[in-house]
Amino acid sequence: MAAKAMLQQPGVERVLVLDCDVHQGDGTAAILADCAAVFTCSIHCQKNFPVRKRQSDLDVALPDGIEDKTYLDIVEQTLHQCLDIVQPDIVFFDAGVDVYRGDPLGRASVSEQGIVQRERLVLSTLKRRGIPVATVIGGGYDDDRWQLAKRHAIVVEQAIALHRASWSVGASLRQDACANIR
Repeated sequence: MAAKAMLQQPGVERVLVLDCDVHQGDGTAAILADCAAVFTCSIHCQKNFPVRKRQSDLDVALPDGIEDKTYLDIVEQTLHQCLDIVQPDIVFFDAGVDVYRGDPLGRASVSEQGIVQRERLVLSTLKRRGIPVATVIGGGYDDDRWQLAKRHAIVVEQAIALHRASWSVGASLRQDACANIR
């Protein structure tokens, strides 16, 4: 619904939904099936829920037990492919943490560091390309709620880290400019 609402905003003509939840984004695919201005991409485990998948614009079905390197390579390749095809004005990123190797419903074997790398990869790529992003947390069925919350926080931590780096560069430039005025 938010993707459709964004299309009503000036300057927004194309939206990409990048769904990295371990379960296929069947609801997103169904809701946006008739909306050509929104491109839906779901990167999910093939043999996981739902049994009957809906057709996204791009579905990337992963094998059970996929680990960090292979997973991150697929996410990176898929992200660049989508950005090149869609040329979106904004990206909605579902940062599903049920890809975590200890998730009881996940079927993937991505480490917590792999999740950190995924968030950094997606967010830094979008930042370099100058594409705004809205992130949502997704997935995660760990009974240890504290650990689950920590994994959900990774996307926020990576966004802050990326922007903090640009803030410190900007602050340094402002300090240099002020020093030259005196």
